[in-house]
Amino acid sequence: MHDPDSYFVIPTHRLRDVRETIREYDDHFWRNGHSPTIIVFDDSTPANFEKYFPLLQEIKTRSDLFYVGPRQKEEFLTYVNSRLRNKRLEPLVKNLFRPSYGGNRNYTLMYTLGGLMISSDDDMRPYALVQDSPESLEYDEVSRGKLHRVGQNGYNRKSFDIMSAFLDVLGKKSADVPENYERGELLVDTAMELETNASKGLAEENSMRLERGRVRDGDIVKMAQTFRSGTNDIDAIDFVEMFLGNDEQLSPDDLNDLYVLENFRPVLTNKNWRMDCGVAGYDNSFGLPPFFPTRLRFEDYIYRIWIQQEGIVAAHVDAAQHHTKSNYMRNPPASEVLNEEIANLLKRKIRDSVTCIDELSVTFEYRGELAAEDAEEILGKITGLHARALDAVKRAPTQERAESLRLFAANLQKAFYGFESDFFQHNLVRIVDDAIASIRSSLELWPTLVEICYFQKTRQGLPMVQLS
Repeated sequence: MHDPDSYFVIPTHRLRDVRETIREYDDHFWRNGHSPTIIVFDDSTPANFEKYFPLLQEIKTRSDLFYVGPRQKEEFLTYVNSRLRNKRLEPLVKNLFRPSYGGNRNYTLMYTLGGLMISSDDDMRPYALVQDSPESLEYDEVSRGKLHRVGQNGYNRKSFDIMSAFLDVLGKKSADVPENYERGELLVDTAMELETNASKGLAEENSMRLERGRVRDGDIVKMAQTFRSGTNDIDAIDFVEMFLGNDEQLSPDDLNDLYVLENFRPVLTNKNWRMDCGVAGYDNSFGLPPFFPTRLRFEDYIYRIWIQQEGIVAAHVDAAQHHTKSNYMRNPPASEVLNEEIANLLKRKIRDSVTCIDELSVTFEYRGELAAEDAEEILGKITGLHARALDAVKRAPTQERAESLRLFAANLQKAFYGFESDFFQHNLVRIVDDAIASIRSSLELWPTLVEICYFQKTRQGLPMVQLS
């Protein structure tokens, strides 16, 4: 029996900047003796494709490099719809693969069927910031890190063999995973709520601790991830808190504090509420559930629920990567805060109503109902943030910072519909209803699409262009 193919995928909507990501990872793989198939999945508009694709064509790589962009995606959708032969299903197919964080990742799942998929976002890099003098972890600690000001001494870049770290575990039985892996039930992040991963508030340092539990030898590692430095997957509201707390920072878009790893060690867990799809790998040998096709940035939450079924486990591997937090084509901080608040609400609603988990899906009962208290809780939290922003204006040391604070406060009020409770409730219901209807219909159709694409990928392949 031959080893499954390995793919390294980069989902992006920032075609202008993805060349540097390709170069760094291709060089990293070559230096460590790997040559995975690299595929870029591009969500660019046709205009940006025409503008930046010629630049991408100039890149030379040691690994085979393929591209899936607007034209290839259109060919893919045409083929899938021809196999379904049902016009009424075409809007559902389009929605599953629509331009969005989840939609683009669903293409990666189809194109890597039958293999191992390792995915890194376009603003990730194959190294990590690690403290110069690592301190030993406590008995139940799996990782520890803290914020450093940009330019502060005490840490350096460190590179790890990312591909080997993933290949050591993906698709393997727990008994075959290297012996240096800790094993337990789940990880608890001292700075995050367990089941939503929402921040408990800006923390200068954090650690992840292992809750002990038995991992059975025959369980399969279906999902894995590296640790990461740079931002450590913190909430948009935490970036805002950094901005409010640093009188020298002129814009909430600036990243003036970097998350630096002090130490970490690999671990297997039965549950993985701390899943980070920006630096993740998957055993896609027989298909996986779809990412939620949403723009609300909780597309990976389905995997946090899905991984809890018996027989499969998740891994944090013995490697780390770095998040550079590109602000190019990123939503304004106020919009990101709104998206996260709605996403955290939906996470709780979905989690509390799950009825079934199987090989390719998660079933839940929630259909979008909201109580007035749901909206009031969010508004109460955000009006407090707005008040702190206005208060920070009074102590701003420069006019430039004061103007930036006023602009952020105005944008926050606009994003949350003027803090008018009835208007916010009305729009919240609309957004939630659309998102839940989209997710539920997508989950029902997904197994059929996996079957169609698995057959076509094996027989003829799916549409893509080879660049190098």
